[in-house]
Amino acid sequence: MSKISRRELLKGSAVVTGATLLNPKALLDNAQAPNPPTPTPPGLPPQAINYGDQKVTTGAGGETHQVAGENNSILTTQQGTPISDDQNSLKVGPRGPTLLEDFHFREKIFHFDHERIPERVVHARGYGAHGYFEPYESLAAITSADIFQRAGEQTPVFVRFSTVAGNKGSFDLARDVRGFAVKFYTKQGNWDLVGNNIPVFFIQDAIKFPDMVHAVKPEPDRDFPQAQSAHDNFWDFISLMPESMHMIMWVMSDRAIPRSFRFMEGFGVHTFRLVNASGKSTFVKFHWKPKLGLQSVVWNEAVKINGADPDFHRRDLWKSIESGDFPEWELGLQLFDEDFASRFAFDVLDATKIIPEEDVPIRKVGRLVLNKLVDNFFAETEQVAFCTNNIVPGIDFSNDPLLQGRNFSYLDTQLKRLGGPNFTHIPINAPKCPVHHFQQDGHMAMTNPKGRVNYEPNSWNVKDDPRESPEVGFRSYPAQENGQKMRIRPESFADHYSQARQFYLSQTPVEQKHIADALTFELSKCERPDIRSRLVSHLLNIDKGLAQKVADGLRLRDMPAPAPAAKPTRIDLQPSVPLSILKNPPQTFKGRKLGILVTDGADIALFNALKDALKSEGTMFEVIAPMIGGVQASDGTWIDANQKIDGGPSVLYDAVVLLLSAAGVGPLSNMTPARDFVSDAFAHNKFIGYTQPALDLFTRAGIGDSLDVGCIALDKANAAADFIRTCRALRFWERENKVSAV
Repeated sequence: MSKISRRELLKGSAVVTGATLLNPKALLDNAQAPNPPTPTPPGLPPQAINYGDQKVTTGAGGETHQVAGENNSILTTQQGTPISDDQNSLKVGPRGPTLLEDFHFREKIFHFDHERIPERVVHARGYGAHGYFEPYESLAAITSADIFQRAGEQTPVFVRFSTVAGNKGSFDLARDVRGFAVKFYTKQGNWDLVGNNIPVFFIQDAIKFPDMVHAVKPEPDRDFPQAQSAHDNFWDFISLMPESMHMIMWVMSDRAIPRSFRFMEGFGVHTFRLVNASGKSTFVKFHWKPKLGLQSVVWNEAVKINGADPDFHRRDLWKSIESGDFPEWELGLQLFDEDFASRFAFDVLDATKIIPEEDVPIRKVGRLVLNKLVDNFFAETEQVAFCTNNIVPGIDFSNDPLLQGRNFSYLDTQLKRLGGPNFTHIPINAPKCPVHHFQQDGHMAMTNPKGRVNYEPNSWNVKDDPRESPEVGFRSYPAQENGQKMRIRPESFADHYSQARQFYLSQTPVEQKHIADALTFELSKCERPDIRSRLVSHLLNIDKGLAQKVADGLRLRDMPAPAPAAKPTRIDLQPSVPLSILKNPPQTFKGRKLGILVTDGADIALFNALKDALKSEGTMFEVIAPMIGGVQASDGTWIDANQKIDGGPSVLYDAVVLLLSAAGVGPLSNMTPARDFVSDAFAHNKFIGYTQPALDLFTRAGIGDSLDVGCIALDKANAAADFIRTCRALRFWERENKVSAV
């Protein structure tokens, strides 16, 4: 979009744009001329409010509008057409589908989709693997989708995990949303479930997607910071978009710094439809539940992992599959009907809202297994093209305006990124079922229709001449739509704080502290105090205690007034246990990794006992030594090392063991990386197993007087097995208040 200065327009002189001569005075007169009268739109009446020092107008759904004044330019399309509403796409009524004729939305998204060559605009840094999906039962009663008809039948899949904001060369442990995209190669075509590891999003209408991404990306004049939201542009945008507050709670929580792709949940985000053979529709929200449970790291740990191993998540997935420890998730469905949707407290078409599992329990219907690595990263992971509009018979869209916009944007993005319309000819994108159509030619066409016929209808009666099939072909659900064409946000989208509050109150005190710490850190990177204050004004509508912690952490001189709310925050929403990571511990150390720090003279019996216990638990381990060549154990045998001490810090492991000898601990204690190894493990609340000589290293690291029951002496015959069982709790969170590393 371009801008026309109001002052330029008022001058009355002609402006030449390309080959078109415009009369600015006439254009301004036309732009200011009243539109034809329309009925008052439904919903909340427009209100003039202040977010801090920023005067804005809110619309029918509580969304933010900034209207041009004397000192502003008038926002226009690239063709120079003045824009009346840059917050809402054009729909049939407030909750209807987005209209294809919305030229402003299409131009805005089209330009945004083509901003990067050839890297993805978002989700640039990703990693993928092959596998299969296997349903537990037939779901024929609720969907005709072929993939759900036969229990136990395996459908091949490709899954790509990704960060959102950073470029291809950024690090894995950014505080960010993670993409969780699954391509199912079904017998009736490819179905792409393009989700995230967080069930909500920043915005309600896809027309704001370019603005949101522009705000979080590196600032355009200086091109930094990379893969970080901790800067003025992002928080300026967020502080003027109260609809983002629920997502902010999630992305400031530990969900945004996962320990591994294998320990993340996945969500389809939007409401979709399942349609059975009789044409009956059931609304659905899709969930992926990791069989290994949820786990995240803490912020200080994430920062250090990014320095020690920027490919931490990639390496973890590769090593896991390579070793035969195949990651698994269960597909869960939240199923509900129109009656529930009409009774539910929030709009099921609003992508900034969830349906708590207490209200609609999740039905687990199948499992996803990743069991094959890619042969070539570029050919597969980089060239894979996910599109939300790739659905199959038995699955359909809802009118969620964010989903409607994604359906346009993703296809448009792939056309640009992969060079043209034939990206489905690339093997990773090609369906594994028969494909018959008359589409031809174009850039990089690998296959074309054979013979004379390349159109239909035709009368050539050629064998295998493709024809439409009303019986098995895709049919859109015949939803009844009516209403005026309008740019409007439904009033049912206007509650921006209640579920944000519910999420915060659902966390444990440790998790709540991490959210407050993350907000404080992020806002401390904003140079403008008014942005910090404005964001705190929104937190007051979520939880006053949280707002106070952040204000104290930022040392705000004055607490701002609460931000004006389109709808008051509900205080009757009960905490939801599934929203917390720590309230849902996996009770297993399977799939995790233990770091064993050794010196010459290490107790070989204890080392072997640890290996046996780890094998029984299904846990990986690495040996860290002062030198990469390894150490000589107590019986004279050699223990090979996987890491040298300065290349294998404790942040790379879920728990650590210090298997040190009396002779070896002295030289080790003189090494700064060794002291950091134990001090970081302690600060990050990890379980630490140790032999008696390690007490000297604890003292040298400054934590000798602070040891707690999470530090476990391995001095008994069954000590190794007991220690691994203790590690099933993953972290010793009781230590949290004693350390300040997070």
